[in-house]
Amino acid sequence: MFRKQFTDDRDAFALAHAIVDTVREPLIVLDDELRVVAASRSFYVTFRVNRNETQGRLLYELGDGAWDIPKLRLLLGKIIPERGEMEDYEVDHDFPDIGHRTMLLNARKVFYEAGSHANIILLGIEDVTGKRSLEREKDELLRQKDVLLDEIQHRVANSLQIIASIILLKAKSVDSEETRRHLQDAHSRVISVAAVQQHLHASAAIGSMEMQPYLTRLCEALSNSMIGEDQPVILKVVGEGGTATCRNAESLGLIVTELVINSLKYAFRGSGKDGEIVVSYETADTDWKLSVADNGVGKPDGVFAQPKSGLGTGIVKALAKQLSAQVETVSDGQGTTVSITHATFSGKAKPKPESESLIA
Repeated sequence: MFRKQFTDDRDAFALAHAIVDTVREPLIVLDDELRVVAASRSFYVTFRVNRNETQGRLLYELGDGAWDIPKLRLLLGKIIPERGEMEDYEVDHDFPDIGHRTMLLNARKVFYEAGSHANIILLGIEDVTGKRSLEREKDELLRQKDVLLDEIQHRVANSLQIIASIILLKAKSVDSEETRRHLQDAHSRVISVAAVQQHLHASAAIGSMEMQPYLTRLCEALSNSMIGEDQPVILKVVGEGGTATCRNAESLGLIVTELVINSLKYAFRGSGKDGEIVVSYETADTDWKLSVADNGVGKPDGVFAQPKSGLGTGIVKALAKQLSAQVETVSDGQGTTVSITHATFSGKAKPKPESESLIA
């Protein structure tokens, strides 16, 4: 009976060794005293440990004390007895032969029925040194990319401001009224692009943008650059707003610029009343609607005040097409409203007064 039990135990031990040896990741089997019962071939190869000097020895004695690691002692001496297991316990250590290593330790205590076998600890070791090194390199590259992007954005902003100033100086020096008007339009577009670029850069990290403050800031730039003190026109942003991707927000900002330019050029000629341009943006789920309305002279036939072949009209239509949106213009004696609508948005009630943002 005893001989049979001994044979069974020896066969079980040999089987256990064979199973452990086939595990691809480094794996160590420890007894209650933290002596090595078995270890996988990958453990010996990865950490250059001598097989003949491993089995039966305390784990902390391996490699002439190279495995006497404080965090490993904490894991096996305190955490495992209290919890019974531990996953992804990260340890950094410098080994004499193989240098610095970052390891993820996964340990589990295996309990047997009382009186059958001693309890054992399975210790799996994943060498993530290369992975962590790549992550650090990636983080450094991303940091460098952010620095370069910040520098590029700064230079682009400065360049746009310089271009706008040159155009404005040129507009003041030319004799032709038509040329002056074209240069002023170009100046306004550059200013709006600069405002769009600055706001987009601030929101690029999160990938989306709150449209209410974005449109408010854009309209402030347009108001400052295009509406003179002697021009009684108020430009304001209303509505509950919403969010848009930075890419869509860029297109929407350019659309607003063109429509505001159009209103200022055509809507208030001979109107004899204080002008008002209202910009609104509303959302419902994935649908949205952008509107630019003025209280100018309008047109009874409902056509867009600017000629259909005009540059502004072409820009608005092209940008709306990119956004998969429809352009609708309503114009009468009370003014003109141009709406850019995506999908099946059904208009909400009139914007609440408290949500208005007065520009100038």
